[in-house]
Amino acid sequence: MIHPTAVVSEGAHLGENIRIGPYAVVESGACIGDGCSIEAHAVVTGHVRMGTSNIVSQGAVIGADPQDLRFDPKTVSYVQIGDRNRFREHCTIHRATLPGAATVVGDDCFLMVGVHLGHDSKVGNRVVMANGVMLGGFVEVQDSVFLGGGTGVHQFVRIGRLAIAQGNSSLSKNVPPYTMAALLNQVVGLNTVGLRRSGLTLPQRNEVKKAFNLLYRSGLNASQALAASRLTEWSPEGTSFWEFVEVSKKRGICRWAGRKGAADGAEEPEMEGR
Repeated sequence: MIHPTAVVSEGAHLGENIRIGPYAVVESGACIGDGCSIEAHAVVTGHVRMGTSNIVSQGAVIGADPQDLRFDPKTVSYVQIGDRNRFREHCTIHRATLPGAATVVGDDCFLMVGVHLGHDSKVGNRVVMANGVMLGGFVEVQDSVFLGGGTGVHQFVRIGRLAIAQGNSSLSKNVPPYTMAALLNQVVGLNTVGLRRSGLTLPQRNEVKKAFNLLYRSGLNASQALAASRLTEWSPEGTSFWEFVEVSKKRGICRWAGRKGAADGAEEPEMEGR
């Protein structure tokens, strides 16, 4: 179902049951999976490899050249997109800078109006980015992250699984898994609501809180807390938390804002059904 005003190259590879709206452009070389919808005035360049059941809304541009003054447009690079993602109006996703490399979006992500993914960024599964989120180049966003509207993320920053950022946050340091980021490089607590909704059990959630308290509330710096963590045997959730911290030395991690309350990491009572 291709609108007569759409410009679709004969060299584009289209799956079945695809909808392409008025004045949309699909360039030669683009690969679009079954059930995708490319809405009015959207552009999908020939560098895009897209899975099934994705929605590219009006005016979005997927696969344009990176904003890098050193980039050679002859470089062969890609945008790799999984399944069931929604890219709302005027989203922009730039292809990678390195030959053969890709900017990556996983499955079941929701990018709202005006979100920008810089070149070589990697976005996991079930990620939500509200209006106006901006990722610099080589940013990594792990699974089930939520970024509030207007959040800006510096190049090479990593955001851990199930983390959440308050709207208009500015992040130039890494955000550890399960935490809540806000303002300029601050962590204000744990994403307790997200932890529960993710299906983590009570012991798993309390283990995350134990790791959080050791890192942020023990009076130790990050290196000392990491050394202390090696004296304890952790579950997979705690292990992933410390592995993230350990590889964050170059960029560093967001600092503790010191806000009080249960969200800071107080253990929950043994009442699984509450």
